[in-house]
Amino acid sequence: MLPLPEVTWLTLLEHQERQPAERAALAEVWEDHDLVFPSERGTPMEPTNLSRSFARLRETAGLPGVRLHDLRHTVVSLLMELGVPPHVVQAIARHADVKITLKVYAHANLDAMRLALGKLDGKLS
Repeated sequence: MLPLPEVTWLTLLEHQERQPAERAALAEVWEDHDLVFPSERGTPMEPTNLSRSFARLRETAGLPGVRLHDLRHTVVSLLMELGVPPHVVQAIARHADVKITLKVYAHANLDAMRLALGKLDGKLS
């Protein structure tokens, strides 16, 4: 089973509950491929169509111009900022090596640097 945040599981369950009605409405053209996010006909979604669909959803939600792949980068960056061990982040991101995770996503933010250097205050005085 794929580990996901609870909010994601709940959203996927809601999506699953809506799917039978969507399939029934398109019964004459529907091709069932047992996909979570199929095209409007049930077939695998083409990457460019997926990007267009995401852009429409993003615009409807009033979100800034981000690509679908940017969401992956954001999640991995947030996990690193939250102090999740790099090997766990690597497994979630499905990187082949933890070095990739550390090289691409180990952004040291200003608050994290202050916190780290603040730990030295008691040791150096």
